[in-house]
Order: sequence, then structure tokens, then C-alpha cells
Amino acid sequence: MSAATEIPAAIPEPQGMEPPERRKGGLNADHGRWAVYLIGPTLVLLAIVIGYPVVSAVIQSFQLDQGLDKATGLFVAGGFAGVTNYVHWLGQQCGNAACPPGNLGSQFWTAFGNTFFFTVVTVALETVIGLWMAIIMNRNFRGRALVRAAILIPWAIPTAVTAKLWYFIFDANGVLNHVIGHQVLWFSDEWASRFAIVIADTWKTTPFMALLILAGLQLIPDEVYEAGKMDGASTVQRFVNITLPLVKPALMVAILFRVLDALRIYDLIAIMTGGGGGSGNATVSLSVLVVDQIRQGFNSASALSTITFVVVFVVAFVFVRFLGANVVQTQAAQQKGELK
Repeated sequence: MSAATEIPAAIPEPQGMEPPERRKGGLNADHGRWAVYLIGPTLVLLAIVIGYPVVSAVIQSFQLDQGLDKATGLFVAGGFAGVTNYVHWLGQQCGNAACPPGNLGSQFWTAFGNTFFFTVVTVALETVIGLWMAIIMNRNFRGRALVRAAILIPWAIPTAVTAKLWYFIFDANGVLNHVIGHQVLWFSDEWASRFAIVIADTWKTTPFMALLILAGLQLIPDEVYEAGKMDGASTVQRFVNITLPLVKPALMVAILFRVLDALRIYDLIAIMTGGGGGSGNATVSLSVLVVDQIRQGFNSASALSTITFVVVFVVAFVFVRFLGANVVQTQAAQQKGELK
């Protein structure tokens, strides 16, 4: 073998330099340490602000409230109660007897039904109206920026101001009765008071839904609609077969946010009706019931708030796990499909 064809010897690595694999491992280790240093304080702060109240509420929910025992008339100093507080709410029991209608025990299921009624009705209305508003704002026309800003005004107004505004509108001598020419006692009738809450909440939070849906619509390429037109698809067919499937991830996230917010509705009801209406608890929600119970006993209120937390968590889990509200997982699946 000639000298020209000999295999050259390996070039020695300069002294003082580590192999690339070792340098890469060192960089990853440094990045990991810096990540712990930077994220650690935030995790500690969240544990203090969020974790401690949750754990404390759960512990208090297993304690008896101090006060007079209605069954015996004797003072109870508190102590471990087991699941008594939960049985009181879920079993509608007061001591050894069932609570009569109107007492706190039976109010739980009334509040539970009212909360889900408000959630289903308001979120359904806000989804339909918000999608319609988002489609309009997604079009190119003169003054589009002004329309977007005007639509967001109700959402930007504080909820307390919105509640007081609609309180005056629904007053017996308010603007709405004057416009319809009929005297409706919106805060005295059971269903009228409920629909007053629905109307006010829909007006307040529909722009939020429209904003999230609009973000999803803007991610749809115009070429997809052009291809649909060339294939002869009508406006309805393009909406059903193009818009809805592609906007579904953003739509499900918007619905999830609104459902979780509606399940915790408090200030709008507290200011407009105070939870009353009709029979006295026609508009009471779980959050309103928790606040009312705090004035009578922290431990029983802690059990009720824990139940509310579990309800909200289960609804969120169902949306993320079964209804396609997990945007991160959806995007990862789409990218994996594109790579294939």
C-alpha cells in the first residue's frame, strides 16, 4: 500500500478540551440546576398560596363546629367529626333527622341544581353567540378593529359594576319593563330571577368566548377555504367540514374555561339577587351557599367547599380526558401525524 493510500492516523484531540458528549452532559446538568433554582421559588410560593389553604380546608372539614347542638341543646366544643359534615350536606341531614325544606342541608342540592343550570344554559348561549361573533370579527372589513374593541367592552367591565347595572335594568321600575311594556318582578319570581342571572352573565362573558374562538379561527389557512370553494362546497358545508373541525381545540378550551368559571359563580348572583328569588333560594349557587355557611361555621363550610372543589375537578378532568380540551396533546398528535 502506497503512502498516498495509507489511512491517516486519528487526529489527537487538543489538550484541555473534553469530548463533545461529556461537554453536552455538563451543559444539560447546568441547565437542570438553573431550572431548579429558577422554578423552585415559584413552586414554594404556589405551595404556600394554593396548597396550604386547600390542605387546611380539607383538615377543617373533618372537624365539628363549635356551638349549640340542635339535637341536645348542649354546647359542643368541636373536635374530630369524621365524615359528619359531608353526610350533613350530601345526605341532607340535620342531626338524626332529615332537614326540612329551606334548611341548609336541603339547600345543597338546590344550589347544586342551580349551579349546573346556570352553567349549562349560559355556556351554551355564550358558545353559540361567541362563535357567531368570532366569525364576524375574523372577516376583513373596514372598521374591524373598532368592532373588536367594542365587543370586548362588556368583558372588560368589572363584574360588580355589571351586576349593579343589570340590577337597575331588571328593577320593577327599570328600563327593561319600560321597553317591553309589561310589569315583570324579575327578582321575586323564581324563573324570572334565574333568567335575569343568565342574561347578565351571557352579556358579560360572551366576549371572552369570542376572543378565544377568534384566536382559533385565525390559525386556519385561507387556502383551505379556497380549496373547499374549488371543490364546490357551500358555505354551510365549509363551516361544518372545515371551520368546526379545525377550530375545535380552541373551542373546547374556551368552553372548559367558561364551564369552570360558571361553576364558581358568586359575585353576579350575590349582588343581583343575594341568592334569593321566588322561594328564597331560586338563584343560590354552591359558592353563595359556601359564603353563607362561613357565617355559621367554618368547618361545615370547609366540607362544602371541598365538595365544590371535587365537582369542579371532576368536570375539568372529563373535559380534558374525554372531550378533547387537552390542546397540548392534540397539537402533539397533529405534529406526529404530519411527520408520518
